[in-house]
Amino acid sequence: MIATKHPIPARPASYDKKVALVLQGGGALGSYQGGVYAALAESPYLPDWVAGISIGAINAAIIAGNAPEHRVERLRLFWETITAPPSLWADWVETSLASFGDHRPAAALRALMLGQPGFFRPRPAAYWLFGESRVSFYETEALRGTLEALVDFDRINAREMRFSIGAVNVRTGNMVYFDNSETIIRPEHIMASGALPPGFPAVEIDGEMYWDGGLVSNTPLQYVVEKIPRRSRLCFQVDLFPARGTLPQTIEAVQEREKDIRYSSRTRAATDTLRLQHDLRHNINTLWDKLPPALRDTPEGRYLYNFGCVTTMDIVQLIHRSDAAQGQAKDYEFSRATMERRWAQGLADARQTLEASPWLAPMPAELGARTFDVAAAAKRVLAEPKEEADPPIVTPLKRRKTA
Repeated sequence: MIATKHPIPARPASYDKKVALVLQGGGALGSYQGGVYAALAESPYLPDWVAGISIGAINAAIIAGNAPEHRVERLRLFWETITAPPSLWADWVETSLASFGDHRPAAALRALMLGQPGFFRPRPAAYWLFGESRVSFYETEALRGTLEALVDFDRINAREMRFSIGAVNVRTGNMVYFDNSETIIRPEHIMASGALPPGFPAVEIDGEMYWDGGLVSNTPLQYVVEKIPRRSRLCFQVDLFPARGTLPQTIEAVQEREKDIRYSSRTRAATDTLRLQHDLRHNINTLWDKLPPALRDTPEGRYLYNFGCVTTMDIVQLIHRSDAAQGQAKDYEFSRATMERRWAQGLADARQTLEASPWLAPMPAELGARTFDVAAAAKRVLAEPKEEADPPIVTPLKRRKTA
């Protein structure tokens, strides 16, 4: 185990919750998730369930499809592979463009023009001139080869670790989860989860076409928390778009802020709803024990019983936040330098969270679920050093009473 500034507290035997890792979509931002997993790999909180959408599905497949001692190495290899400059893009081109200022616009332009090695590439001219059905700007067969090289699908399907990824059925518009407890996972399942239109084509699986799961929900948290049978869980939810930000002053900043709000809002809404529902389940279960038999044996009583739940959930939020603007192209800016920076930030944020381990505090009796954001709490302390530090737990949702 790599030594950290403040050692991670020992995990007591009494804290016996299962551990899930939930990975959001976000393209090039996904290297942050690699850093987060690298921290978990050196902690007593190795996940037994990994779930993802889009780039999160790819990272999840690499984690679940390798032995524990090889996962970080394989994640790193994936990110180094897809952030290498294409052969047609000479180093001097990017160096020259970067000399005029920030290197990131040049890297984003490179991805648009030439794609990324081992991931995607633009459709050839013949596709536009002679193709019968033109439905995407890029092709993703290179990703299939990368997945086959880095992921042991036999290991995934042996169910050593629970693995779930989300995609959208193009015909019905419904979210579908491919779960190795129910489905034999193949490369196309992962490719479908990241098939974001109109850039990438839909992927066919058993006669149906699928697009990126982020079109419906950019986080699989709801699936993990609500899947029956439930178990009490510690869920590390890794989000790639921050909800909070500054007032944008340029068109570029407006576009970046819009993207952050669009993707983070659904994640926040889903998380808040899950907390409320699970608090309700928990309190129904407590109330049930106090009901007289006559009330229990009614349709309403039986309905409440079926909705109740004895499990409790700790949801740890790890959110990619940047101190400086990254631009609206940040999710397709695949430069090696930016990848390294995001990986390092994920590693640092996860270590900071593990060192705090706020989930070890006793669960309040009235709660069924609670959320933690250690990094946000730490930033508030630094910004307001004279005030009492906020605890790293998000307080329960307030219920407004009406007349």
